[in-house]
Amino acid sequence: MEDRFLFGRMRRKCLNCGFVFFRDPKVAAGVLAEQAGKVLLVKRLYDPHMGEWALPAGFVEIDEGPIAAALRELTEETGLIGRVTGIVGTYHIRSDPRGSIVTILYYAQIVDGELKAGDDAAEVRLFAPEELPENLAFASTRQALHRWLKSKKPGLK
Repeated sequence: MEDRFLFGRMRRKCLNCGFVFFRDPKVAAGVLAEQAGKVLLVKRLYDPHMGEWALPAGFVEIDEGPIAAALRELTEETGLIGRVTGIVGTYHIRSDPRGSIVTILYYAQIVDGELKAGDDAAEVRLFAPEELPENLAFASTRQALHRWLKSKKPGLK
């Protein structure tokens, strides 16, 4: 492999077979689920950001799409079953210690299940707007919750 200027930037290229290595971001998906005016958050059991709160989310597996991944993570982390009702937004996070991540967050409606911490969640809880914890794990969670709060309090900037 040798560094070459290809497709607008320096990239690694194999001089024998021509393979070009592209450093792609990981893709994550999650949900912003609301029930009775409260938002669902999970307390992270593992690093990065162990002990901090986040929306139920995780990496998209090779054999699934982002919606399936978001709903799988919801069930694995909270015991709840959901249905996607819309998209919150997409977030490009460069500050994660695991590398560059594109996170797709969906709005979800809870349709079944029993609320209980599972998988990589230490705790799972519904928070009213005035109860939101300050120790939020990721920029995508902070941004999505800000958008959610604006929908609850239209005058909020």
